[in-house]
Amino acid sequence: MSDTPVDSSKRTWLIASGCVGAVGGAFTAVPFISSFQPSERAKAAGAAVEADVSALKPGAMMTVEWRGKPVWIVRRTPEQVAGLKSLDGQLADPKSARKPDELTPTYARNEARSIKPELLVVVGICTHLGCSPSEKFQTGPQPSLPDDWKGGFFCPCHGSTFDLAGRVFKNKPAPDNLEVPPHMYLSDNRVLIGEDKKA
Repeated sequence: MSDTPVDSSKRTWLIASGCVGAVGGAFTAVPFISSFQPSERAKAAGAAVEADVSALKPGAMMTVEWRGKPVWIVRRTPEQVAGLKSLDGQLADPKSARKPDELTPTYARNEARSIKPELLVVVGICTHLGCSPSEKFQTGPQPSLPDDWKGGFFCPCHGSTFDLAGRVFKNKPAPDNLEVPPHMYLSDNRVLIGEDKKA
């Protein structure tokens, strides 16, 4: 075995080359790794949305978009709120007991499925196949609805019906009630959808 000393200039060159290579590799890796972070657009799509309900009249509905989904805010009349209890026997899940953590936050597990009885906040997507139901607030007989219809939502895709608390009626294709998204009130007329830290 020969003990040939390594040329010191080669050693310096190898160390310098290794350092430059490591720094270059780091500069190359940072953009690559940061590409795994969600884009600003994606972050905005998942952000909470604020809605002003001051102009929403009793018996009317407004729609806001949250995470690419329509969220309905309905200002129910006192009569509409009072009529909810009378429907329990006709509903598949009147107490929102099925999938409670998935579809109904704790603060909305009540008759009105809401924080404030007069204001309903639900995702306007049918739990059957993802169609968007339409509002049918007018009471009484109408095409595809029962003669004693008390108002609510009707999904034209497969005929599922929901009451004014977003609860599905029995023997309908939709397996669950409409989803209540996380939300909280910033003031009497401002609702924040997508966040419920204070709830």
